[in-house]
Amino acid sequence: MSLKIKINEDLNSALKSKNNTRIDTLRSIRAEILKMDKSGINREMNEEEEIQLLSKQAKMRRESIEMFQNAGRQDLVDKENSQLEIINEYLPKQMSPEEADGIITKILSESGFTSQKDFGKAMGEVMKQLKGKIDGKIIQDILKSKLS
Repeated sequence: MSLKIKINEDLNSALKSKNNTRIDTLRSIRAEILKMDKSGINREMNEEEEIQLLSKQAKMRRESIEMFQNAGRQDLVDKENSQLEIINEYLPKQMSPEEADGIITKILSESGFTSQKDFGKAMGEVMKQLKGKIDGKIIQDILKSKLS
């Protein structure tokens, strides 16, 4: 089932149950899907594009959480956390940093990247395999520690 159909079905059930946080979150995801539909690609989104769209939504929520925490707005932090949990339901299961570390070590040894100047190439290789499975910031931190 496509993400678009699943979001619409879940939105209808959220409207019936009057779950406002879920309604707001699903509407924002649906708005992004509609934006993609109107962008002129003239086809359904593939799984990779769906994951990319959801990852972008999750990243926006994480950044908002950080900003609201710095501003001392716990009410908004709680709201964004709730929305992030809902978005994570639609993303593939996220791997732990330890699992990612093992995969990154393997990729670095196979490709021969050893210094900080190889960071860009290494990041590209790692993201091919781990995109959508773990936050890019975690990948970046692991790579920086391995290549320093």
